[in-house]
Amino acid sequence: MYFLKVTVQSPPNFTQHVREQSLVTDQLSRRLIRTYQLYSRTSGKHVQVMENKKINAMAEDGDPHAKLIVETDTFGSRVRIKGAETGYYICMNKKGKLIGKTNGRGKDCVFSEIVLENNYTALQNVKYEGWYMAFTRRGRPRKGSKTRQHQREVHFMKRLPKGHHTTEPHKRFEFINYPFNRRSKRTRYSSSR
Repeated sequence: MYFLKVTVQSPPNFTQHVREQSLVTDQLSRRLIRTYQLYSRTSGKHVQVMENKKINAMAEDGDPHAKLIVETDTFGSRVRIKGAETGYYICMNKKGKLIGKTNGRGKDCVFSEIVLENNYTALQNVKYEGWYMAFTRRGRPRKGSKTRQHQREVHFMKRLPKGHHTTEPHKRFEFINYPFNRRSKRTRYSSSR
């Protein structure tokens, strides 16, 4: 007499898989590299990486130090941010201070991009979870330990550098005139009354 052993498996949890995979640096996938400026909501200026490894938000639009190279770290929204002019990565030390480093391989140099409800982007450090890149009204960096996602200081807007064009040529916007049908005529006439 033979006995068959039946095992019951639960269905795969794709959300859990994505969460686990986004925590690990992806060495296999092709890196996506973008170039843009980060506009600080509080200072009204752009984030810049200086020659002395200091980071601030005091740059004008088009400043060469404000041009940032953003490399993806995983298939999720984790990125490394490097100053195009200096080559230094924006990192956060254990005190929550923003610093520039030549080697951006550590988790202290990786940030998670979080798109907020108001369409601004917040950059949360991966190593120090809950600590965000933030700047004061004068453009000075704030300690990550004193930041929260809802604060204006952590809100950024991605902008293309001045004089930088997208790869696609701009097409003129064209209006298409569709002939009216009965319904559109009726709607058009009823709204004008």
